[in-house]
Amino acid sequence: MDEVPEDWERALAIVAHPDDLEYGCSTAIAKWTAQGKTVTEVLATRGEAGIDSMDPGEVRRVRSAEQVEAARRVGVGTVEFLDLPDGMLEYGLPLRRALAAAIRRHRPEVVLSINFREGFPGGGFNMADHRVLGLAVADAIRDAANRWVFRDLALDPWQGVRFALFGGSPQATHYVDVTGHLRAGIDSLLAHEVYFANLGADFDAAEFLTGMAEPAGRAAGVQHAMTFEMIES
Repeated sequence: MDEVPEDWERALAIVAHPDDLEYGCSTAIAKWTAQGKTVTEVLATRGEAGIDSMDPGEVRRVRSAEQVEAARRVGVGTVEFLDLPDGMLEYGLPLRRALAAAIRRHRPEVVLSINFREGFPGGGFNMADHRVLGLAVADAIRDAANRWVFRDLALDPWQGVRFALFGGSPQATHYVDVTGHLRAGIDSLLAHEVYFANLGADFDAAEFLTGMAEPAGRAAGVQHAMTFEMIES
């Protein structure tokens, strides 16, 4: 794998739910913000359908707050929510329009998102919201650059996205050396305290992220790494 270029200043992370970024991507974000780069987060939903034992209205409030705290722990100061329905994201023009608008507003050089492939690297079927959102992000980058698409947004087109990175992909092509930043990534994942407490499973955030970062690091020739599928614009 090649190393992700880091000669840029602004990134926009777009994911479906609170906690999506924290399974690896936020560790890379911690490195980038420590370098002085600006990273902004946009979440399609507030994760209100994610805890079976709690009312969605309360889950919405709790998980939104947990995401803001998770972002803060890796140096992200701006978190936006598009307030689309959790568990029911649909690929199509409305979603592409919303994402293109976010890209035009924030004008990033790099867009970061989650795996849109059918499966995960270790097996298992990827959930619908992830597949739909990731694919829509890839298309919205092109939409945002085309001045004749979504003209009703009244936002200038943005053609400055150099590449997109999709974390957790089984077709990873690039890595980020996150040596020295793994603890920040773990702390960011631990911010989702209520969410994990209600899953009914014994989840060890440090073990999980270390189990990702160490093998990827060995493959890349560094101590710790996170891998991404890159799509160049």
